[in-house]
Amino acid sequence: MRQMLFILLTLALTAPAAQAEGERAGDFDYYVLSLSWSPTWCAIEGDRRNARQCDERYDYGWILHGLWPQNERGYPSYCNTSARPPSRSETNAMADVMASGGLAWHQWKKHGRCSGLTSQDYFTTARKAYNAVVRPPVLRKLDHTVKLPASVIEEAFLKSNPDMTADMVTITCKQGRIQEARVCLTKDLKPRECGADAVRDCQMTDALFDPVR
Repeated sequence: MRQMLFILLTLALTAPAAQAEGERAGDFDYYVLSLSWSPTWCAIEGDRRNARQCDERYDYGWILHGLWPQNERGYPSYCNTSARPPSRSETNAMADVMASGGLAWHQWKKHGRCSGLTSQDYFTTARKAYNAVVRPPVLRKLDHTVKLPASVIEEAFLKSNPDMTADMVTITCKQGRIQEARVCLTKDLKPRECGADAVRDCQMTDALFDPVR
């Protein structure tokens, strides 16, 4: 019996951090601002859906994927809140930075509810965070697909945002492509170091990076 208890305790202590669902709204440590490279999403998923986001006339680069309440270990989701859900006009109003009202609705449901804010204040805060981070202009100048180390994208963000350090920005990859840049922010939207489970950079040295359409 003692041996079994020891094994269970060991597994509990060494298991990776998991998200928690249904937690109390407003109970979190910091934010992760997730910026998605739209051409990557289109190449992997959007094109086969004929998604509006992937139409060349919209010229999307880094879109606001979400502003995520985060804990030092793990993150809350689908929190209990008394805040009313956003209206369709409210979510559609975020399409200029989030590419679609559908994404805005999903982000509110999964993450925004955990902020402890009303939907209006959450989207206002998310837009403010998005505008506070300089998306590297040089990346919009590419006119063809390139292969590069994921660290190059991180360096571009650090150069464009001199108040940030490497531990405040994380680059992720998906299916061999640069997927997202994630920036860790305090609750008042100042850059801060990411927690250990939010700072795991993509290690690819030949990730595909598509140009803005």
